[in-house]
Amino acid sequence: MAITEYEDKIKEIVNREDYSDFIYDFLAIYDKISKATITKLRKGSNNLSKVPGEVHLKNKLYFKEVSGQVLQGYSDLEEKIKSLKSKPRYVIVTDYDQLLAKDEKTGDTLDIKFRELPRYFDFFLAWNGIEKADFEKENPADLKAAERFAKLFDELANDNEDADRHGLNLFLIRLLFCLFAEDTNIFAPDLFTNFLKQMTAADGSDMNERISELFAYLDKQERTGDEPAHLKDFPYVNGSLFTEPHLHLNFSSKTRQLMIDAGELVGWASVNPDILGSMLQAVASEDKRSHLGMHYTSVPNIMKVIKPLFLDELREEFENSKGNQKKLNELYARIGKIKFMDPACGSGNFLIITYKELRQLEIDIIKELNNMGISTMYVPSVTLDQFYGIEIEDFACDVTRLSLWIAEHQMNVKLHQEIKDAVRPTLPLQKAGAIVCGNALRLDWNEVLPHDEDDEVYLFGNPPYLGARRQSSYQKEDLSIVFNGITNKYKSLDYISGWFIKGEEYIKNSYSSFAFVTTNSICQGEQVSILWPEIFSRYGEIIFAYQSFKWGNNAKNNAGVMVVIVGVADSRYYSKNKILFDDRMQIKVKNISPYLTEGKNFSVKKCSKSISNLPSISFGSMPNDGGNLVFSKEEAEELDSDTKRFLRKYVGSKEFIDSTYRYCLWLKNSDIDEYSENETIKEILSNVKEYRLKSKRKATNELAKHPELFGFISYKEGKTAIIIPRVSSENRIYTPMGIVDSDTIISDSAMAIYDAPLWLLGLLESRMHMAWMRSVGGRLKTDYRYSAGLVYNTFPVPELSTRRKNEIEDLVLKILDIRDEEGGTLAELYGSPLAANNPKPMNQRLLKAHQELDAVVDRAYKPTGFKDDNERLSLLLEMYSKRVDERNEQ
Repeated sequence: MAITEYEDKIKEIVNREDYSDFIYDFLAIYDKISKATITKLRKGSNNLSKVPGEVHLKNKLYFKEVSGQVLQGYSDLEEKIKSLKSKPRYVIVTDYDQLLAKDEKTGDTLDIKFRELPRYFDFFLAWNGIEKADFEKENPADLKAAERFAKLFDELANDNEDADRHGLNLFLIRLLFCLFAEDTNIFAPDLFTNFLKQMTAADGSDMNERISELFAYLDKQERTGDEPAHLKDFPYVNGSLFTEPHLHLNFSSKTRQLMIDAGELVGWASVNPDILGSMLQAVASEDKRSHLGMHYTSVPNIMKVIKPLFLDELREEFENSKGNQKKLNELYARIGKIKFMDPACGSGNFLIITYKELRQLEIDIIKELNNMGISTMYVPSVTLDQFYGIEIEDFACDVTRLSLWIAEHQMNVKLHQEIKDAVRPTLPLQKAGAIVCGNALRLDWNEVLPHDEDDEVYLFGNPPYLGARRQSSYQKEDLSIVFNGITNKYKSLDYISGWFIKGEEYIKNSYSSFAFVTTNSICQGEQVSILWPEIFSRYGEIIFAYQSFKWGNNAKNNAGVMVVIVGVADSRYYSKNKILFDDRMQIKVKNISPYLTEGKNFSVKKCSKSISNLPSISFGSMPNDGGNLVFSKEEAEELDSDTKRFLRKYVGSKEFIDSTYRYCLWLKNSDIDEYSENETIKEILSNVKEYRLKSKRKATNELAKHPELFGFISYKEGKTAIIIPRVSSENRIYTPMGIVDSDTIISDSAMAIYDAPLWLLGLLESRMHMAWMRSVGGRLKTDYRYSAGLVYNTFPVPELSTRRKNEIEDLVLKILDIRDEEGGTLAELYGSPLAANNPKPMNQRLLKAHQELDAVVDRAYKPTGFKDDNERLSLLLEMYSKRVDERNEQ
C-alpha cells in the first residue's frame, strides 16, 4: 500500500463522528492483520481483555478508550501490562482528542492530537512486518511528497486536458514552492494551506481566482498597506517565480482537497530538494522518460563524481589551511569564483548537492576563522549564479531552479544555526543560476557558460545513455552534428558520447575539466577505438575513473545499470595525481587507459587474423533457410527413416549452454542421386528455394540456386571444433566453451575454431581471456558478445612451451570430465554467482578446476601471477600494443 493510501484511510477514520469501531477499522488498514482476526476481535472471541473499552489482541495490541485523563489511563494500562507474560507490540490510549501510544519493543512513544494520527501511520508499521527504522531509511517524507504530487498532477491533467502544458507545469512548481515555504519559515507556518482552506470554496469553484490573486501578490514588491487581509501576510518573493501570469485552470473539490492534504500531511521541511527529480519522474509519462533516457541520481553516487573532480581537493586545501588566516581567506575567495555546469541537468541533483557542499565548506572556513579568534563579518562567497545547467525539458528546468532556491534556504538556515551572527535572507529570491532549456548537443556550451583559459570551471552530470540501436532519428542527427568533420563512425556510438566530445571541446586549452557518468559500453568493445582516439587527439586525458559498478538512484522506478565514471582534463594543464577507483580501493596511477586500467592511451582495433598466430576462427554455419533445414528433436523424430539419415546434430550458443541440441538437414557431402527422389527432402528444398528467392538481398537470391546447401558453411568434414557462444551472461565468472565432435554442425549463433589444439580451449577458458573479453569485447544489452575480430584475433598470447601446453591440456580434460561427472546443463554448472538479484553459485568442483587452470595460464604470462583482473588487463594491453607495433614495423 502506498504511503498516501495509509494516510488517507486513517484520515477518513479519524474524521468520523462515531468512534465505536475506531480500533477495528484502524487495525484493518494494516493488511497483514487478517479480516478474520479483526472480525473475531469485534465479536470479542479473541479479545483477551474483558474490561469495557479495552481491546487486547495477543502480541499485537492493548487498546484503552478513556474519557479525559489520557495520561492516567496510559499509566494504569502500563502497570497492567507489566504483569502480562506475553507483551503486546503496541499500547494505545485515547479519548479521541489526545492519543498516547508506545511501541513496547523499541520503547518509542507517541503523544499527539488524535486528528494528527494520519501523519504517524508509520509508527505502527510493525503490524505489517516493517520496522520503523527500516522504513525511515527510505526517507518517508520524500516518498509521501512524490506520491501526493503525482496524484495531484493526474487529477489536474484530467480536469485540464487542453491546458498549455508549460502553464500547468509552472503552476505545480509554484505550488511546490508555497508548500516548502510554509513548512520552512520562508512563509509563516501553514500560511498557504490555511489560505486554501479558509479562502476557497469547498467545491473548488473559486480556486483559480484565489490562486491567481495570490500568485500576482507574491510578485508584487511595492506594498501599500491597502492589500486584502488574507494576502498581507504573504511576502514578496521575486526570482521571477511568480512574474508570468497564472494560467487559468479548472479545479474541483478533489484537487482542492489534494492540495490541502499536501500541506497538512507532508512534512515538507524534511523533503530533500533532490526528491523533486523523483517527483518529475513520477509524473512524466513512461514513454517520455524512455525517449529522453532520463536517470535520477542518488546523493552517494553524485559524490562519486564531484569528490574526485574538485571537492576532495578543496577539502584537502581547507585542512592544509587551518590556522592560517591568509590561506583560509584565499580559499574563501576561490570557492566564490568557481563555476559549475551540468549539461544534462534533469531536475538539478548534481547542482543541488554541489551547491550544498560548497556552502558547507564556506561555513567551515568561517568557523575555523572564528576558532582562531578572528572576528569576521559574514560576506557571502558561494552564490547561485555560479551554477549553470542545460536541460531539454522546460519542466525539469523549472524544477532545477526551485530546487536550488530550496537548497539555498536550507543552507541559509544551517549557516545561522552554526554561526549565530551570520544571517543570509532567502527572500527576495535571487537568480537561480543560468538554467537553459535546450538541446545540449546543439548548443554552444561556451555561450551558456563563457570561460577563459585560467577560469576554474567544472562540468559534470549523468547524461542520457541510449545505445546506438535505441536512438531516435532526431538523436542520431544530434550525434551527426557533434561528430561532423570528426568521424563518420559515430553511428556505432552511444548517445552519451556526444557529451564527451562536447565536453572535450569545452575544456580544451583551459584548466577546466569534466566528469560524466556513463554506461561502461564506451570503455569497452568497438566504441573505444572510435571515441577515445578523438578525445586523446585533442589533448584530453582521463584524470580519474570509477570502474564498472551498479548505478542506483532515488527515482520511483530505480534505473539500475552498469556504469563507469570518467573524469577528463586537458593534459597540458593538468599535473595532479590520476586515480582509479574500484569497489574496494583507490589507486594512484601514471596514466589511465580508455579501458579504465593503468596503461597507455591506445585502443584495440579489429584484426582480420590472430596477432598471436592462433588457428582461424569463424562464425558457425548459417542456414539462411527460413527455418526449413533445422529441426527440433521432436520434429526430427517424426521424419521418415530415409530423411533421418541426412540429419546432423546442430548446436548453437543456446543449445550448447543448455546442454542440448537440434538437428539440421546436411546435404553438402551427399550425392544428389541419394536424395533426389525423397519427397520430404524435395519439399524442404522447394521451401528453401522459395524463401531465398523472396528475399530483397541479391546475395540471398543467388543462394536459391543451391537450396540443398547452407547459406554460409564453415564446417570442416571430419574435424572436431572448439565452440564459443557469441553471447553469454555477464553474471558468470567464465563463459562456457567446449569441444564438439566431427559430426556436429555448429550454428552461426556460436563461433567455431576447427581442428584446434586442446590447449587452446584452456587458454580461452582462462581468467586471462575472460578479462580480455569483458574489456575489449562488445555487449548485447548487458551480456558479453564474443567477436572474432575484436576479441579472439587481438588476444595476445605469449610463447608457450610444449610442457606448458601439456599442463594446460591436462587441466582442460579435467574440466571436461567434471562437467560430465557432475551432470546437469552448463548453465547450471557455471551458474551466475555475479548476479545481484538472483545469484546462483558455480559448481564448486568445476570452479576449483578452473582456478587451477587460471594459475597455470597466469604463470605463462607472468611468473608471479596476478592479484586481480586489472593487472591482467594492463599486461594484456601492453602486450597487444607491442605486438601491433612490431607488425606495423614489418
